[in-house]
Amino acid sequence: MPRLVVATQCAPTNGVATVYEPVTCLILQGTKQVVIGDAVLRYDASSYFVASLDLPAVGRVVEATPDKPYVAAALRLDRAVLADLIASMDPAAIGNEPPRGELTGFAVSAVTPEMLEAWAGLLALLDRPDDISMLAPMREREILYRLLQGPLGGQLCAIAQEDSRLSRVRRAILWMHDHYEEMLRTSALAEIAGMSVASFHRHFKAATAMSPLQFQKTLRLHAARRLLASGSEASRAAYSVGYESASQFSREYARAFGLPPSRDAERLRAMVQVGAAV
Repeated sequence: MPRLVVATQCAPTNGVATVYEPVTCLILQGTKQVVIGDAVLRYDASSYFVASLDLPAVGRVVEATPDKPYVAAALRLDRAVLADLIASMDPAAIGNEPPRGELTGFAVSAVTPEMLEAWAGLLALLDRPDDISMLAPMREREILYRLLQGPLGGQLCAIAQEDSRLSRVRRAILWMHDHYEEMLRTSALAEIAGMSVASFHRHFKAATAMSPLQFQKTLRLHAARRLLASGSEASRAAYSVGYESASQFSREYARAFGLPPSRDAERLRAMVQVGAAV
């Protein structure tokens, strides 16, 4: 199933830097903490996580043992299927959290029996691979339907609609993912999003828990960390991702990941298993 990922861990992990695509994650056992910008989210088997934007994050498994390993499943969100479901559903059936200001691009909500039943149907196909091509699209659609019925339905509607504020912020985010090493001009990003500079900055911060500059810096640091893990020298990684000062890179890297680049690179290369984003 191309949009499904299942992950297990037998012990707590250090923070793993990753970039969430639009995704929903369900923990079957254990607990995870996710840091996105200034926000810290913690969730377990009683809740599920949704990211409706492409967001840099640091995830950490905080509860896992060999006897009770962390087990989680993640499903990348198909915007076309979401849009089709929204068009066919009664608007009154789509859930919404009580308004709390600007719409965010990520959230955690309580799991329901209906949600678990939908996930169980999809995961059961792993034992029946001959049925996947026929049944997986229907089971995936059922999960998305349950998501739309829940409190985060409004957030998912916003990302499925091309002209919503969240989708316009996402256009700018996708541009930043492709051009993070370039000089950032907020006015150009606002133009991509079709907003005024002030409106773009406000909606961007609400959606990502970061300012555009913080977001770019996080993308650069995550990209540099991937380069270090693959064997690049710290100074070369710094300049490759857009830093002009190696010392500034080293300070900001240590602040983000807890170790200077060279020491973190040694630890990363010694890791046998790469952390998953679920």
